[in-house]
Amino acid sequence: MPLPTSADLQSILREHWPMLSRLAYSYTPDIARRDDLLQEVSIAVWQALPRWRGEGSLRAFIARVAHNRSVDVLATEQRLSARVLDDGWPDPNADPLRHAEAQQQRDELLSAVISLPLGYRQVVSLALEGFSHREISDALGLEENAVAQRLSRARRQLRDLMGASP
Repeated sequence: MPLPTSADLQSILREHWPMLSRLAYSYTPDIARRDDLLQEVSIAVWQALPRWRGEGSLRAFIARVAHNRSVDVLATEQRLSARVLDDGWPDPNADPLRHAEAQQQRDELLSAVISLPLGYRQVVSLALEGFSHREISDALGLEENAVAQRLSRARRQLRDLMGASP
């Protein structure tokens, strides 16, 4: 497959942008860093699209590229410094109290997800996007049973972090 045209890339990115934004947020809540990461991911998607052979879903392929690029960027940042979910949320104008409560829950969940080890964070962020175990497996290059195991352990850690009962 040749490099996608500008129009192809814009269409693909527009379709998958909400998912890519939430995935980037799972790596960094800082807006400026997230914007930089999204630019890096966009370039990586553009470069990777010719390698997609139509096996599996394009969505899973793009998620895998996004995760791989995000991990690379964070690893580079760590070496140098030695160191998601707007859909379905209530309209703040319809019921401000309900919106504030939902926003607080969202922020607490995302904060807890960000504090997970990277392997758990990856599977949880994809699960929150509605990916099946098979799709997560494809996106991350893991066996399905490894995905299930990581999700189970991550959920346990999230319950502990958020103080919820099992």
